[in-house]
Amino acid sequence: MRVCLFPGTFDPITMGHTDIINRALPLFDKVVIGIGRNANKVPMFSEEQRLGWIKEIYINEPKVEAVVYEGLTVECCKRVGANFILRGIRYVNDFEYEKAIADMNRSINGHIETVFLTCLPQYTSVASTLVRDVLKNGGDVSQFLPAVVNESIKNNKSS
Repeated sequence: MRVCLFPGTFDPITMGHTDIINRALPLFDKVVIGIGRNANKVPMFSEEQRLGWIKEIYINEPKVEAVVYEGLTVECCKRVGANFILRGIRYVNDFEYEKAIADMNRSINGHIETVFLTCLPQYTSVASTLVRDVLKNGGDVSQFLPAVVNESIKNNKSS
């Protein structure tokens, strides 16, 4: 079975993320979205919130699962039975950074291969960091977020 882990913070999950996930679905038997805990980052949205969004977005897609993990991505791969790591690439410098991580992961576990998908041009500038900045400053991020996420954020603002 071809299982991939798509690791990230998904804070929040964006149209760029869902683009990569949706295009990976025909390539894998299962796509596990791994919400990584990063000690160096303070998330804007709780793990429960991010997990809930992913589960709601992919409620009708049995090939998608989501987990929260801490520590090495290759260890999470072992836990979920993934032999592939999925990464999205927006720019050339993304590739250089991601290749270094892929090489390190392969050194730690030679049975795990990293697969890169380039994002569609309309999502090149969509980064969670930028979306959070726009949100913090009261801007409209609806074009960058799946409807589920957008509605949830709007409802929380008005409550």
